[in-house]
Amino acid sequence: MDKRELSRIVRTTDDGVVADPTGKRNGRGTYLCDDATCWDKVRTSKVLDRELRVEISAAEKAALIKYLPHANNTQLTP
Repeated sequence: MDKRELSRIVRTTDDGVVADPTGKRNGRGTYLCDDATCWDKVRTSKVLDRELRVEISAAEKAALIKYLPHANNTQLTP
């Protein structure tokens, strides 16, 4: 997939782990497909923690899950 079709998640020094819709924020980043199954893995596993080399808080995960409807207009059950 082209990275413009993916959602970028970035670990920043100031804001922690956040979605990066511009793809230009500084920090360690990783890309996820906008499919609900990819985001479900984020919600239920530590795959994103490993990729970003940090323990992601429950609040940060909740904020990322809220980002999903903005990314592809689908809903994921929390």
